Amino acid sequence: MNNKILVIEDDENIRTSMKLALEDEGYTVAEAGSGEEGLENFHNSSSDLVLVDLMLPAMDGFECCRQIRHFSNVPVIVVTAKSNTHDIVAGLEAGADDYVTKPFEVKELAARIRAHLRRMQPTVVSAISQLSFGNLEILPEQGTVRIGNKEVHLTRTEFNLLLELGSNPNKVLSREELLDKVWDYDYFGDSRLVDVHIRRLRTKVESDPANPSHIITIRGLGYKFIP
Repeated sequence: MNNKILVIEDDENIRTSMKLALEDEGYTVAEAGSGEEGLENFHNSSSDLVLVDLMLPAMDGFECCRQIRHFSNVPVIVVTAKSNTHDIVAGLEAGADDYVTKPFEVKELAARIRAHLRRMQPTVVSAISQLSFGNLEILPEQGTVRIGNKEVHLTRTEFNLLLELGSNPNKVLSREELLDKVWDYDYFGDSRLVDVHIRRLRTKVESDPANPSHIITIRGLGYKFIP
């Protein structure tokens, strides 16, 4: 395993313990003690996944996520000591794919990392070359989405979520099913991951995100894609 993990954490003790634990799992680990240093490291040396603490000095983890998302779809997992919904949701809306709260079990963190890295690997090309719904087109072979003639920028997670929904038109998919299919999670998944990414996806593919015409919430059940 040669995957490189970038750990952006200002607490040296926590950063060191994370580095040692991840190296024990077989990863190459780069460290940064601030958001600015982390971005510089990321620009200068490619990473396969980023772990970023939300409560960083100067540039916080939220802004760090937003900056990374401007130029990369690499998986980002935010790490936070705060378990309240506002901070977690804000981190996900800043562009993170996932989150863990301190203190966390190393085995759980490693399992989440493996799931994200698996999803970034080349996969067997889908038998479906194109899904068209009015002016919305999903192109699985290219990993792109278009509205009219304009390409829509989606993260890998957002694309996989839209593809899963679009491949099952008019079928209600529960949050648990989406966690399993899109995040490759089962027992440690959190439905907030699905809800926040659905909101982000709607802002990118719906003409009126507040009144979506394609990605519909089925209260108490999950979500359904209307062609």
